Amino acid sequence: MKISKRTENIIFEIVTVIFFILVMFPFLIVLFNSAKDNLTITTAPAALPTDWSALFVNIKAIWTNNVIRYPSSLLSSLIITIGSLTTISIFSSMAAWKLVRTKTKTSTFLFLMFLSGLIIPFQVVMFPLVKFMNTIEGFIGIPILYTHGGMIFAYIGFGAPLAVFMFHGFIKSIPVALEEAATIDGCTTIQVYTNVVMPILKPIFVTVIILNVIWIWNDFLLPLLVLGIGNDVQTLPLAIAFFAGAFRIQWNLMMTAVLMAAVPIVILFLFGQRHIIKGMVAGSIK
Repeated sequence: MKISKRTENIIFEIVTVIFFILVMFPFLIVLFNSAKDNLTITTAPAALPTDWSALFVNIKAIWTNNVIRYPSSLLSSLIITIGSLTTISIFSSMAAWKLVRTKTKTSTFLFLMFLSGLIIPFQVVMFPLVKFMNTIEGFIGIPILYTHGGMIFAYIGFGAPLAVFMFHGFIKSIPVALEEAATIDGCTTIQVYTNVVMPILKPIFVTVIILNVIWIWNDFLLPLLVLGIGNDVQTLPLAIAFFAGAFRIQWNLMMTAVLMAAVPIVILFLFGQRHIIKGMVAGSIK
């Protein structure tokens, strides 16, 4: 029996709506429970809130809580995220550009070394990483653990392999003649990169930034290892963990804190999803 085109469209629309509900359900549960008190959440977690003003009460309670220090944690997350994204995107694009334009066995070997970073699981190196950072700190005398710089340093190491891989595939599509023409016009190597290569890399830059910001902003395990819990420098996921105590969980404050931390990333992803798709496709087919 042949299905008409209209029937196919209706089926696809129904399936799309079902998947949308499944994906949005956890976010809606967080949103609903952010506008409740702790007792109501435990008795009716899936019910709609009766008083949405409770959401603002919970936000105020989180913002003024001296234990989790939400404003300080938000600032630390911003510093670590922006610093990591800047260094990962710029340095990885430079490295990928040099590897593409240098046709030697050394460049091929270095590119394979970057790819190996995508294969090794984080759990294998997380404890040796902390020990290595502690050794380096004792050798150079500069604090690395429990600092913003140490977190940025760690994220560069884990974020660069994927970024180099993506930039490498995209840069191969850029004609060398453009760079040669700029060199003939008197541009230095840095000027060729900043004036010719970087503007062309805009789609893949946006893709790398958005993919990494989602990972870095929401990461819990690496900050737990490098920063620990209860120190002066802590990220939002570490601050949210304070609400889960050994004997009592403050579900209302935890849900509200999760919502406050997730909203910026959701907005960023909605505005940048077009660039993500464009960068992925361009880097894979050219």
